[in-house]
Amino acid sequence: MSESPSATSSPSRAPGTGDQGTARYAAQVVTHTGPAGINPVLLMAILYNESYKPHDPDLERAWQKIDPDASFGIANMHRAAFDDTKRGRDFAGRQWEELPDDPDLAIQAAAWYLHDLATQLPPNWPGPYTRDELLALGYNTGPGNMLAFAQGSTPGEQAQSYLDKLRDNWPGAETDVNGAR
Repeated sequence: MSESPSATSSPSRAPGTGDQGTARYAAQVVTHTGPAGINPVLLMAILYNESYKPHDPDLERAWQKIDPDASFGIANMHRAAFDDTKRGRDFAGRQWEELPDDPDLAIQAAAWYLHDLATQLPPNWPGPYTRDELLALGYNTGPGNMLAFAQGSTPGEQAQSYLDKLRDNWPGAETDVNGAR
């Protein structure tokens, strides 16, 4: 299987514009994806996908009071995913509540979450998706759905939209990552 999603259109926005400056995190993405064994372009494209909401710490905490299941940080990570991912890692002593204030922690946790998802993928799959596409779908919809997509299930409207955005963001993410190397 190919590593990168098949980009079918141009980026939905220029890197670093209209998204609270996501491109500025490219160096941290490169730093944290290496040890996790994850394609940095994948994580960068996911950060673009997740940049739909303002990542202001005070706003995130206010929203969390309304929606206790809300996600935190620039990678929009849920508490359960963070708590599962941090076990046995060098950030095990950190708390999910720190994510809004610490983009570096959010990127590190997202890289390792993608690593953990990758360990669940079978060595081969009949579905039409690349490894990176499946990992992005898993990031968005959870590991069970990721495995169903690997076996040929069709994503629903929201998951397909996430995948389409990932493909749109891929060229910009590639530019950002190459500029940070």
